[in-house]
Amino acid sequence: MKSLRLFDDRIFYKSLFAIALPIMLQNLINSSVNMIATVMIGRLGTVEIAAVGLGNQVFFLLNMILFGVSSGGAVFTAQYWGKKDIEGIRKNTGLCLVIVLVITSIFTAACVIFPRVIIGWYSSDPAVIECGSVYLRAVAPCFIPFSISFVFTLIMRTIEKVKLPMIATFFALSLNVALSYLFIFGAGAIPAMGVAGSALATVITRLIEMCILLGFSYGRKYALAGTPRELFGFDSAFAGRFFQIALPVIINELLWSLGITMQNVIFARTQTDAIAAFNITNTVSQLTWVVFIGLGNGAAVLIGKKIGEGEELTARSYARKITLFAPLMAAAVALLLLPLSWILPFLFNVNAHVFSIINAMFIILMLSYPFRAFNMSMVIGVCRSGGDTLFSVFYDIAFMWGFSLPLAAAASFIFHAPVWLIFLCLATEDPLKMFIGIWRLKSGKWLHNVT
Repeated sequence: MKSLRLFDDRIFYKSLFAIALPIMLQNLINSSVNMIATVMIGRLGTVEIAAVGLGNQVFFLLNMILFGVSSGGAVFTAQYWGKKDIEGIRKNTGLCLVIVLVITSIFTAACVIFPRVIIGWYSSDPAVIECGSVYLRAVAPCFIPFSISFVFTLIMRTIEKVKLPMIATFFALSLNVALSYLFIFGAGAIPAMGVAGSALATVITRLIEMCILLGFSYGRKYALAGTPRELFGFDSAFAGRFFQIALPVIINELLWSLGITMQNVIFARTQTDAIAAFNITNTVSQLTWVVFIGLGNGAAVLIGKKIGEGEELTARSYARKITLFAPLMAAAVALLLLPLSWILPFLFNVNAHVFSIINAMFIILMLSYPFRAFNMSMVIGVCRSGGDTLFSVFYDIAFMWGFSLPLAAAASFIFHAPVWLIFLCLATEDPLKMFIGIWRLKSGKWLHNVT
């Protein structure tokens, strides 16, 4: 009977997938392009794939900080959207843009001036440091246009304009595939540039993506497309209320991304084969994980909108549904990892030891997917849309930094455990987090009207 009640609300699922499917497709395009780029780099060798993977960790760290700022702002935007407060949406968008441009400028300068130092934090392999620094310095100019696109994409999701970001991403990243092949391997008068060619392709396509998003947002007069006066006309009281809710989200994403960075440090300092396997595993798993990114973000829009409309009982019902539905779907989606693992030897030019590590990592990933899906739906879909951002910091971070990272570090550096066992140590946080999430959901204390 419970399973029947889970699926009895057709309006919820219709609305959820109307928002989630374009987000899933956008992230699938993104992940597919990342996968293709990784395959291209993988044809160059193990050092190159490790170097680009570590260089992209800086991009990932920036990405998560931008996500923290934008999703913190999305808490407000979703509820403003429920109230049809266009002025609030535009001020919120402008404040997000100011914050991300300051942060991104710092990242860009650091990666251009100190690339070897940054890659040296991750790896002690001289070949990896040299190759990674070339890539990092070349890719850094894409950070600023990417950050502007990021803010517009997340805010558009919360006002239920999800098709434009998907189309922009599809066009730009399809071009990225062609340019990456051309610049990495060379053709005619264009020399083979290796990892620097991959970076150049990324810079060009991120600029194009930004132009498409801005051009069409303003051309179609979307709610977030304000004049400079409307975007940047916020006062200190508005900014103070924003940071009260958004700052915990920013801290959450910063600490979480640093935790993922530490995972890469652990594998990179274990052995080069280990970090190559870890990078390939993550790249492939992103192809399936897009489903839960879409579901989490879709649920966040619906729940935040209902809170803004004053329909709190409906918001609580939606929260229960997404946290039951996501893990059930995860159990089915995890099975897709198995056939994906079979084709990897045809795609990557790495040794047999790397593939043996990847196979073990895939089994662990499959078992952890339902737990991860529940936790993601709680953090993104429920806690943040409900303004429960302070609790979500503890929920999302405590077990990572307090348990799984120390356990994995000890397994690697003290006990010299097999790589698959180190990966298993990292996966222990998800089942532990789930119990905290269930308690918070049942307590009902996650729901706050922040507008």
